[in-house]
Amino acid sequence: QVQLVESGGGVVQAGGSLRLSCAASRLTFSDHTMGWFRQAPGKEREFLAARSWNGISTYYADSVKGRFTISRDNAENTVFLLMNSLKPEDTAVYYCAAANRRYASGWYHEASRYDFWGQGTQVTVSS
Repeated sequence: QVQLVESGGGVVQAGGSLRLSCAASRLTFSDHTMGWFRQAPGKEREFLAARSWNGISTYYADSVKGRFTISRDNAENTVFLLMNSLKPEDTAVYYCAAANRRYASGWYHEASRYDFWGQGTQVTVSS
């Protein structure tokens, strides 16, 4: 059974930084595009970033472009999300996801196109 386990969430002041990690197991990590999403209370799940297996294709939502960076370590089966200049509106549960396709294209922002999900990690940004 595939497992994605997020870590690194917590409480941070506005303007601060956090680095989320997502460790994958029981899948061929390099065969998957990895993505990060978030969901705030009362809102729909929102795409944040995606990275193809070799990092050639990387995509960001406009709301986080320039502040968040997605990276991956295929040797360690781990994907990261570095979040800088955090704002109170970034408060949400953050999820990593894996899509069983090496390359991302027009679908990368669609949650329904991802095959596996982590349990989520809470990020709270205080003002």
